[in-house]
Amino acid sequence: MSGLDMRSNEREWGARWEHAFEADPAEGKEKYYQTVAFPYPSGAMHVGHGRTYIVPDVVARYQRMRGKQVLFPMAFHVTGTPVIGISKRISNGDKKTIGLYRDLYRVPQDILDRFINPMEIVRYFSEEYRRVMQKCGLSIDWRRRFITVDPQYSKFIEWQYAHLQEEGHVVKGAHPVKYCPQCENPVGDHDLLEGDKAEIIRFTLVVFHLGDARIPCATLRPETVYGVTNLWVNPTVTYVRAMIDGEEWIVSKEAAGKLALQDHEVLTTEEVPGTELIDRAVSHPLCGEIPILPATFVDPDMGTGIVMSVPAHAPFDYIALRDLQQQGKYTAIRPVPLISVDGYGEIPAKDAVERAGIRDQNDPGMEALTQEIYSAEFSRGKVFEKYGGKPVKEARDDVAALMMERYGSIPMYEFDNRQVICRCGSRVFVKILHDQWFLEYSDPCWKEQVKTQLERMTLVPAEVRAEFNRTVDWLKDWACTRRVGLGTKLPWDPTWIIEPLSDSTIYMAYYTIAHHLKAIPPEKLTPEVFEYIFKGEGNPDTIDRETLDRIRSEFLYWYPYDYRFSAKDLISNHLTFQLYHHRAIFPQDLQPKGMVVFGMGLLNGAKMSSSKGNVFLLEDALEEFGADTVRMFLVGSAEPWQDFDWRNELVSSTKKQIERFWNTVAETKQADGASSIDVWLESRLQRRIENTTRALDSFQTRQALQEAFFGVEADLKWYRRRLPGDVSGGAVMQDLCRTWVRLLAPFIPFTCEALWAEIGGKGLVSFAPWPEVDEARVSQEVELAEEFLARTVEDIESIRKLIPIEPKSISLFVAPAWKHEAFRIIAASADKTRVVREIMQNEEMRKRGREATDAAKQITKLVLKLPPDLVKQLQESSLDEQAVLEGARQFLEREFGVPVTVQNAGESTHPKATAALPFKPAIVIE
Repeated sequence: MSGLDMRSNEREWGARWEHAFEADPAEGKEKYYQTVAFPYPSGAMHVGHGRTYIVPDVVARYQRMRGKQVLFPMAFHVTGTPVIGISKRISNGDKKTIGLYRDLYRVPQDILDRFINPMEIVRYFSEEYRRVMQKCGLSIDWRRRFITVDPQYSKFIEWQYAHLQEEGHVVKGAHPVKYCPQCENPVGDHDLLEGDKAEIIRFTLVVFHLGDARIPCATLRPETVYGVTNLWVNPTVTYVRAMIDGEEWIVSKEAAGKLALQDHEVLTTEEVPGTELIDRAVSHPLCGEIPILPATFVDPDMGTGIVMSVPAHAPFDYIALRDLQQQGKYTAIRPVPLISVDGYGEIPAKDAVERAGIRDQNDPGMEALTQEIYSAEFSRGKVFEKYGGKPVKEARDDVAALMMERYGSIPMYEFDNRQVICRCGSRVFVKILHDQWFLEYSDPCWKEQVKTQLERMTLVPAEVRAEFNRTVDWLKDWACTRRVGLGTKLPWDPTWIIEPLSDSTIYMAYYTIAHHLKAIPPEKLTPEVFEYIFKGEGNPDTIDRETLDRIRSEFLYWYPYDYRFSAKDLISNHLTFQLYHHRAIFPQDLQPKGMVVFGMGLLNGAKMSSSKGNVFLLEDALEEFGADTVRMFLVGSAEPWQDFDWRNELVSSTKKQIERFWNTVAETKQADGASSIDVWLESRLQRRIENTTRALDSFQTRQALQEAFFGVEADLKWYRRRLPGDVSGGAVMQDLCRTWVRLLAPFIPFTCEALWAEIGGKGLVSFAPWPEVDEARVSQEVELAEEFLARTVEDIESIRKLIPIEPKSISLFVAPAWKHEAFRIIAASADKTRVVREIMQNEEMRKRGREATDAAKQITKLVLKLPPDLVKQLQESSLDEQAVLEGARQFLEREFGVPVTVQNAGESTHPKATAALPFKPAIVIE
């Protein structure tokens, strides 16, 4: 058998798998249908994408070997404006974009020249994705591939939206949305270069009066208006007077532009230097007359560019006022407290600032301190009686409503993250859109249906359930259409195009029939056709009934999907949206069963980002290390829901591990004969099968790999160590390797296919039966005996490292029977602090007096230190420790090169023999 040649294996087995994973319904065979978020092919895949698709592939391959009919499909999401934005930037000669595609993604110049057409980008990268995915060994049914602008898919989306409208889930209205002025279009998360997680926040504008002019301040805490002592204006900023809805306002230039997008008529009349406003007096009915003070920390691009100051309850305000007063300025101003909160003094901001030792307003701890105070006051604060006496969370809404009704306040919308950038390169703002179509995710009945479905689903890891429920709670109406971009036109209002996140909600159902629809002209795919396929209703006449029944039958075989794999950052949109849409479209028996939520990818400790160039391309990784190495590293570096960190030096060591595996299997091809230790190896193998299977059933792919690779490898190392000196391994090794290759086939399939062929396995290992535990080969006593021996060897090695002399002999003293009885009593005790009393209730132990109490203390420490499973085994076992060590004496003498004696500590007069404990003999090296 020749050495490992990864490149050759990839070529050979990749070719053999070309059509191997095309899955059709199989009568009487259990199905397993999994999907993963389809990619947006606007750039090359990086290793983060690799983990996204390789982990589900490991699961698909495992389920296939378990005898299930597995469907693992793939498609490409191209709806929206991302590729249009890329195309525009390339057309306009944008050097950064051109450099990204030419230098990082290595697009040939003749193809890059064609990227002025967005569909050329789609065509090129969707084919690149498929090629690289195949190179990774993904067991995908490629017959079902589609892109989201295929005319057949658009017909499917039209049917879906007609349903949603009929049921009242799509409504027209005015709502704040993310908006790109350059594209003249609302944008979704998929349309953004930066700020894709930015949320729209509703501020209340508290309107102060300066003569005939109004000065508005944006706040999230309107209830604190009673404690305003001053306003802050940045003296270095030039503000503007503007007629807003016919009234004179003073705001920053940036705020005037934002308000113009939010349903306000704005006409700028003149500029006002910030210095002109300093020391002027303004007033509000709820706090009286107050001065305007200077503060360079005020950002003209946040809110209105003018800030109201509540130094009793806002650490930034308190520290800024203190800084001025330490200069001898505005010393008459005092904080006005209005909220009491447990854990803080009368003036919470002062208390928190002084307790934290904050130096000045530039201290980096200020942000965290501000959040601490705001959270404490909101969750458990109460407004003073003279201001209403209500909890802050109630007073906030009450005061906001009062100011809207009587004191000229209005809402203003901002992002919680100001860096929100469209893929066209332009900044995104909040705009109030009229005549826009929205999915009414705020509908309480719809929300309740989704929550009910979540309760029925398996979510991995379990803790993401809270995040899903939180998303459903706060989810508001979603702008589901755009004026420009790729996609499906809204059936009843074709001037609008359905946006990307809204047309990718039930495509999992489309996968089940996509290969059938490719052969059908799109004009024949009427709403009635989809109604029949998915709901079994109606009598469509554009397609013959036999074809329709065959397509419907396939849909019903696969649906609902069993598991969906996707990233945790999609919980706040796609993963929750698809639950809404499934509830609206399909009956209960076709609702999703489960989801596995992934962590994020890091590169050398930093978050991967294509736009920032911090990526390692997947194809480069495959070329440098080989597909199986990449797969094994990505699966083994973290559990799916944990973040992983790609580091080239660690990947290199993974390649060496695969080489060790290859060489081990190659060496055992001719193994024969038998040895007494074979029974232990057979039993350990059953444990590895059991643990690997359990881990994969729980999607713990890293733990499964630990058991299937490193666990078996560790067992083999001990096995070889225990063999007699003239024996290299018995026939049991051949059986182990046939099992080992199958256990690792989901993880490193190219290598395992080649090895399976070499050792005479039938067919593809990808379809070989998954190993089953053979209970007849399990021997707890044999395993326990070897565990005892291995721990004893480890203890001897530790002692030898501590003593500088060359040993001449080793004496081992095993614990007498009474100590084993004490061990069982202590292990069974519920209260380990009272075990000495329990021990001394035993007449035999009482006779031993101090010796028994000292032993009880030592045994208690040992019980607490040992793994609980091992303690349980020892309780139930009658392991003859002396016989085990006597039987292994030749092994021990060969290991340490000196004579070894074994004695019962109870029969020895050696002073150190009394240290012997159950499962931990006393060791004397002389």
